[in-house]
Amino acid sequence: MEACQTLNSDTINELKHYRLTPLRLLRGLACLVVYLSTAFMFLVYFSPVAAVFFRLFSVHYSRKASSFLFGLWLALWPFLFEKINGTKVIFSGETVPAKERVLIIANHRTEVDWMYIWDLALRKGCLGCIKYVFKSSLLKLPVFGWGFHVFEFISVERKWEVDETIMRKMLSTFTNPLDPLWLAVFPEGTDFTEQKCVKSQQFAAENGLPILKNVLLPKTRGFHACVEILRGSLDAVYDLTIAYKNRCPTFMDNVFGVEPAEVHIHVRRISLDDIPVSESECSTWLLNRFHLKDQLLSDFVSQGHFPNEGTEGDLSTFKCLVNCLLVLAITCLFAYLAFFSSVWFKVYIFLSSVYLSFATPFGFHPTPILEYVKSLVSGKKSS
Repeated sequence: MEACQTLNSDTINELKHYRLTPLRLLRGLACLVVYLSTAFMFLVYFSPVAAVFFRLFSVHYSRKASSFLFGLWLALWPFLFEKINGTKVIFSGETVPAKERVLIIANHRTEVDWMYIWDLALRKGCLGCIKYVFKSSLLKLPVFGWGFHVFEFISVERKWEVDETIMRKMLSTFTNPLDPLWLAVFPEGTDFTEQKCVKSQQFAAENGLPILKNVLLPKTRGFHACVEILRGSLDAVYDLTIAYKNRCPTFMDNVFGVEPAEVHIHVRRISLDDIPVSESECSTWLLNRFHLKDQLLSDFVSQGHFPNEGTEGDLSTFKCLVNCLLVLAITCLFAYLAFFSSVWFKVYIFLSSVYLSFATPFGFHPTPILEYVKSLVSGKKSS
């Protein structure tokens, strides 16, 4: 059995991670306060309009409005990573078109891999339409859990017998090709550690599967469900391979800017025609992709980079600043209305918070009035 590889500073020593100086500590805390306050204000003010009122008349326009607003706020994070923290995000592989409707598969090195997909989505004009299949416990996060619900992330328990019905029901609502969508899936199901890698290798050895050193064996049923249901409405599948210098970061490393020094993202665009239809063949295809991904990461360890680097340019500092100032201005206006204006704004915020607190754990999204009426009419006819 081959040893697992960590892709950290023990194997790559070109750069040293940044020290947590008092300036970085204060800057990180300030950014965290700003991000939490802007997220809260955007959610409590905009959710009743974009995700409730609009949805009563059109799911499509509700999602368009939510996508636009979500994209405004979410752009603060690549700004933090690349401009404030100075993390280099280096893209390689293929250059993908802008504004496609796609399914994304990626390896799961650490708890924040999903955040760096935002850097690619921002460059492609699709930041606000990104959604994730993620563990349901994250819905309990304060404020952010509300956002995961409003923007229709798919929460799972990581038990297929429990998750299949939920996933298929949610995926069936994403089949409109006019709706914006970047749906990201991490087929490994959990982040990579040496202990998990050993267990994965043992399972592979017992079942005649490839022994992987840098990734875990992928769970295939969720991926197949995504491809099966969305195949007719997607433009492509993006296969992303993510690696870090020097060490894999945590969420707080990202906030304070102490790790990573570099994020390397290798992109491959795959046509839906290249992915088999049957579940068994689709599972084999995904396993082969992760086998290739494992080799790509091994090459990264030895060479320090992925092949064909430089496929994406740097973010515009000016555009990032304008977006940041716009979000801050909107947040300041909302804060002023909440604290110094009519009492009705306080009532609005209270009712919005109550709605989000109850709708999030129950996964409630309003049904459009027209659809509701049609279901009532069809129900009466059938009876």
